[in-house]
Amino acid sequence: MNIGNHSSQSKWSTGLCGLGGNPATCFITCCLPCITFGQIAEVVDEGQSSCVVQGCIYGVLLTVNCHWLYSCLFREKLRAKYGLPSDPCNDCCVHFCCEPCALCQEHAELKNRGLDPSKGWVGPPNAAPIMPPGMQR
Repeated sequence: MNIGNHSSQSKWSTGLCGLGGNPATCFITCCLPCITFGQIAEVVDEGQSSCVVQGCIYGVLLTVNCHWLYSCLFREKLRAKYGLPSDPCNDCCVHFCCEPCALCQEHAELKNRGLDPSKGWVGPPNAAPIMPPGMQR
């Protein structure tokens, strides 16, 4: 992959100002962004971090107006995971200028890729169920 070539990157499934097409998520994000962020962080980290813990960290940072620095790190992880462009500008600028829009877009992106952040990390989409040892078909 040529790093300078954006043609090999996939595109965001929704625009930054499209709010992800889900009014409920938009409402929750505007009122309690720590919930939406926690859900996104848990899924992006593939269950390695808890929605509650990430939401609390975000909430504490929100009180000192540094939340956007933390959330831009997870946008970067999401983009790297799916080969998404830094569009319309770099991750920190997007989160600093339009935090609710960025969170809604990220939430929608995960959902459109078969992962529902509101349900937490349940494994990769369309994964076969894991059978306990000793169980056979």
